[in-house]
Amino acid sequence: MESEMRSIGEMARATGLTASALRFYDSAGVLVPARVDPVTGYRHYADEQLKPARVLASLRRVGMPLAEVVRVLGALGDPAAAEAVLAAHLGRLEAGLADARTELSRVSALLRPEEPLMPTITCSNRDLTVAIDAVRFAVGRDPALPALAGVLVEVEDGLVRLVATDRFRLATATATGVADGAGSALAPATFLDEARALAAGDGSARLTVGPEIVLETAAGRAAAPALDLPFPDYRRLTGGGSGRRVAVDPAAVRATLAAAPTVARTWEGVDYEATVLTVDDAGRLAAAAPDAWTEDGAAVAVNREFLLQALDAGGPGQLELELDGPIRPLAVRSAGGFSILMPVRL
Repeated sequence: MESEMRSIGEMARATGLTASALRFYDSAGVLVPARVDPVTGYRHYADEQLKPARVLASLRRVGMPLAEVVRVLGALGDPAAAEAVLAAHLGRLEAGLADARTELSRVSALLRPEEPLMPTITCSNRDLTVAIDAVRFAVGRDPALPALAGVLVEVEDGLVRLVATDRFRLATATATGVADGAGSALAPATFLDEARALAAGDGSARLTVGPEIVLETAAGRAAAPALDLPFPDYRRLTGGGSGRRVAVDPAAVRATLAAAPTVARTWEGVDYEATVLTVDDAGRLAAAAPDAWTEDGAAVAVNREFLLQALDAGGPGQLELELDGPIRPLAVRSAGGFSILMPVRL
């Protein structure tokens, strides 16, 4: 039997894992040898363990946490489930790379104070106004949270991304263009309103991001100091979701909401109406009775007015809603933007 198996050294050479790593994964129960000699303690591996060992080696080289590696190894017979874990990890890596680029751009500016790096992007007026309209509704108004009264502006890789949140909903949108440099700044909402007015009509807009945020169009110039406040890490919430996606027509959703039963709720002294949404047997979005909501069910309750505002911000054309259960945000995806609404507990 042992002659048909691989020693730990042979396994290491065949998979790229070191012998010490193989011993660790054995003790952790991740990759247990097919046989261990009871006298010598030597480990022996079967040929069918080569594939999971090579998968393990590759995933660890790209920094995947061990708990997620175990999930992939447990799903080798289910490619869709395994690839979902890979996609989520890739999303985190890409987000980390974007953050690294932004931080290194800041360091570059600090190293050359006589030549401050001021990232700029030139894009069409139309694309910029669509992006502003897609996020403006989610800007916060709570004076106790001044950072949420601004809109995060990020310039990178030929696009400008706008992000706004008030804790109860979050919206992002992008406009493509020609960018020079990368960086981000927190813009006052009043600046976005001025920019929206200047970018109305045809033509292009030039946006500069730095200690001062500047927009220049044929209609004029708007400028404002960037807010020196920390903005929430929005990327944790905007990664690839795992919920059920339903293509919807905005008008049909509005009709559904108009006929749906509601529940009166109050949050921090503000009254609002909540609506329970679900997906029917035909795969269509539907309203459910309030008593259909349970903590372990498939229906999600949301602020009705917030959903209507998100539909308006999504613009014309078909949208996609993503429902992921009663305690996960409801996602609204459009061609040019993405927003999420925090769920309501009934």
